[in-house]
Amino acid sequence: MLFHPFEIAISGFSGTGKTTLAAAIVNRLSKRFTVGYYKHGCHRFDIDREGKDSHTLKQAGAGTVMISDPEKKAVIAGTGNRQVSERMVFLDCDLLLVEGLKEMPLPKLLMVDRERKILDLLAAGIIPQPVALVLTGPETEPPLNSCNLPVFHRDDIDTITAFIESFLAAKVSETPLSGLILAGGRSRRMGTDKALLSYHGKNQILHTAALLKEHCREVFLSCRSDQEATYASFGLPVITDRYLETGPAGGLLSAQHHHPQDAWLAVACDMPFLNGALLGELLENRMPLRFATAFRHAGSGKFEPLSACYEPKSRTALLAGHAEGNHSLQALLEGRRIGEITLSDSRAISNINDPESMQKALREFRPSCGENRP
Repeated sequence: MLFHPFEIAISGFSGTGKTTLAAAIVNRLSKRFTVGYYKHGCHRFDIDREGKDSHTLKQAGAGTVMISDPEKKAVIAGTGNRQVSERMVFLDCDLLLVEGLKEMPLPKLLMVDRERKILDLLAAGIIPQPVALVLTGPETEPPLNSCNLPVFHRDDIDTITAFIESFLAAKVSETPLSGLILAGGRSRRMGTDKALLSYHGKNQILHTAALLKEHCREVFLSCRSDQEATYASFGLPVITDRYLETGPAGGLLSAQHHHPQDAWLAVACDMPFLNGALLGELLENRMPLRFATAFRHAGSGKFEPLSACYEPKSRTALLAGHAEGNHSLQALLEGRRIGEITLSDSRAISNINDPESMQKALREFRPSCGENRP
């Protein structure tokens, strides 16, 4: 990854129609995705003019200048200014289209000039990670069968766009999906460990793990270090909190620290009504190019952060929040671009937090599960 987890470049010599092709592709992709665009130019450019306030302040010595109006904003900074990170700028985009940078290590569509001089650089190993070739000459020109790469013509916009979508979908399929049971709470209102309560003939750790194993390559248990010895006996890999007193966000960040390339289906341990069908619905509607996918409660309008799927790039946003003292998963879901599913019946993801709620739930389960006891 150079700038974004889901990036692809259009590269080639000047005059091959890179910008025209990029604009046509963005026009199509933007109907379904939020698309970022990065233009690399070999020549100097100006987005400010002498006499304007921002230009005056930049010339006066300001290292970074931001100018904004009600519709847009721009940042003016030198290339040596590390305060401006391309990765942070494009983080909210679903995907990134890059123009140029043919010699940089990122996947690219390579525009083949009419003289095919770009192929000499490709043969010399100067251009890394080409994923397809785009012809720019007459449609009657002979194909490039010797390159072992898909070949398109510049005017076939729909086919090129479909290829980009399939390429990104393949990248998504490479992302492992792990399950995470969040069990690090102190259960103060319940008065006993909620994770060890039994509603289904086995405790909530084992019950929730069984649900997650239907969908995830591996299931982990998140807890405090003082719980590790007790929880280790349940046969699940344990991840203890690295981020102390930060609630569920600390558990998720700890898991992301150990497996930063994974997506995480994170579930609280105190949801006895949760079922496999609901988790299946969540994953069926998963939007992996966004930060997360979560249910939105129809009544309150709020997202449910403790039964949600968090993508790898959510870690960057969570760490930024952590640095500012904001440890709320709800804030992440509300403030970032996520996939959302309206949940008409919130009962399946109800948290059972106190003895009265526990007894009521036990009475509901008892007819089918026998005498379940905490």
